[in-house]
Amino acid sequence: MRVALLAGGTGGAKLAAGLQEELGAGLTVIANTADDIETLGVHVSPDPDLVGYWLSGEIDEERGWGLRDDTFTVMQRMADLGAPNWFSLSDRDLAACLYRAEFMRAGGRQTDAQAQITRGLGIEARVLPMADEPVRTKVITDHGRRELQEYLILDGGQPDVLGVELEGIEAAAPTSEVADAFRTADLIIVGPSNPVISIGPILAVPGMREALGAAVAPVVAVSPYVGGEIVKGPTNKFMAALGRPGTAAGVASLYARLIDAMVVDEADPDAPPTEIPTLATPTLMDGAAGRVRLARTVLDYGETLIDA
Repeated sequence: MRVALLAGGTGGAKLAAGLQEELGAGLTVIANTADDIETLGVHVSPDPDLVGYWLSGEIDEERGWGLRDDTFTVMQRMADLGAPNWFSLSDRDLAACLYRAEFMRAGGRQTDAQAQITRGLGIEARVLPMADEPVRTKVITDHGRRELQEYLILDGGQPDVLGVELEGIEAAAPTSEVADAFRTADLIIVGPSNPVISIGPILAVPGMREALGAAVAPVVAVSPYVGGEIVKGPTNKFMAALGRPGTAAGVASLYARLIDAMVVDEADPDAPPTEIPTLATPTLMDGAAGRVRLARTVLDYGETLIDA
């Protein structure tokens, strides 16, 4: 079975890890790159790298980001020298960002840089940036316009969100690799990621919705709401900014005419979307077993849609 997964953030990355256990090289992850940031001379691509670290098994699960048992020697020395260190990179994480920056400075595509990083991590699945052109998410708050990472890290995701802008989105386009992933997929999954700042930028790339719409594979979304709550992150602030309820149905409304079905948490107290079929099941990915269990459930549900 060949599966294309749209993902960003921890929820999508954890599901990717579960899917890889079931599919191996049959999995392709299309990752959000609107979170990317250039800092201290390197190109940081948080979502593709987060996915990669979950897939490689190197993720620091306790923190939910970065590499397990890594050190921060370089960042500490940079801070000692007076460099800003609010966006902290561990040493092995920094190595990937250095490699990406040098690869792209030499004229290489971000897609090819990420492919090499993925190979270097020994990952079976493919990880594709959503586009090679730079796109950057800007968050509009009552404190002003903020870079997404500034909002999440420096502001702690606390200010109310008034709106979101995607700088550079007009010049972006799906890569041929992304288009091929949709064209050859047996099933397309929209991961349980923040629908506004993780999945939203992917879908906003000009031509992306058309590529999804042209795919013959059914599209299944997994709700990020577990028991009516978000496990991690300020998703509800972003949903409110778009005037959508913080529910699975609210998320489904953002994917209208793109998804054929949705997997929702069985403990969710809110009504599921009514305009598409839904499957209610436990969606909390607690440990490796929980990730694989949800992945298998989504795949089995997807097979029923393929056969329908």
